[in-house]
Amino acid sequence: MSSTPQNRLRTRLKKVLKVLLILYVMIGTSLYFFQEKLLFLPTVLEADYEYQFEHPFEEIFLKPADNVSINAIHFKTENPKGVILYFHGNAGDLSRWGTITEFFVKKDYDVFIMDYRTYGKSTGKLSEQAFYEDAQFCYDYLLEHYAENDITLYGRSLGTGIAAYLASKNEPKQLILETPYFSILDVAKHRFPIFPVELLLKYTFPTNEFIVDVSCPITMFHGTDDSVVPYVSAEKLKAVAPAKNTMFITIEGGSHNNLIDFEEYRMGIESVLR
Repeated sequence: MSSTPQNRLRTRLKKVLKVLLILYVMIGTSLYFFQEKLLFLPTVLEADYEYQFEHPFEEIFLKPADNVSINAIHFKTENPKGVILYFHGNAGDLSRWGTITEFFVKKDYDVFIMDYRTYGKSTGKLSEQAFYEDAQFCYDYLLEHYAENDITLYGRSLGTGIAAYLASKNEPKQLILETPYFSILDVAKHRFPIFPVELLLKYTFPTNEFIVDVSCPITMFHGTDDSVVPYVSAEKLKAVAPAKNTMFITIEGGSHNNLIDFEEYRMGIESVLR
């Protein structure tokens, strides 16, 4: 007896659902096992690579733990207003980010910027805890050369969670966050809404948990057209930040990598880096 149209349709639906389930499991498994390759996009520099910057700098190697080497650049001005400890985004290395931070050197600030483990010339095993420990090691290094109330913490994108962590554990002059997120988990939920990312993620960077313990002034910059870290994620972070200490500057039309092109950003930076 030949199958009815209804039976054939059921069979096809079962096959489609089976394929979709297999794809769902495969993508979810990939998110778990390859999340470091999705989150972190380092470029590697040869050990003998020579940095070229417009302003005077010192190249430094720090050893926060065995089998770990953190490469950093320390820009120095003649009469600095203070020092900015800068935590960069998830892609590239110091050859790029050093040039970006010269924007602040031009404003008469010393700048200290490190490459995370596996980025540039830095080496060591990557983990979320390692980000925090290496950041604190760099902060302690600066405390040997500067008063704590001369240290400004600056985080950009990925680095905003790290900078917020440091600010929650120390007493810097201020905290500046460019394109911050509520948490990496929050961003992942926005990007992969059909997956249980809270069970898959090994890196959460809960900025929302750190920000509540920050006592210094906080300035956040975020663009409304950011396709990497949604504007709503930054708004959620603002909502839990200490209201009396927090200034949130919206950049209308700003995306993830171009806030410096907007007058609102430049004026905001001038205000907080007087």
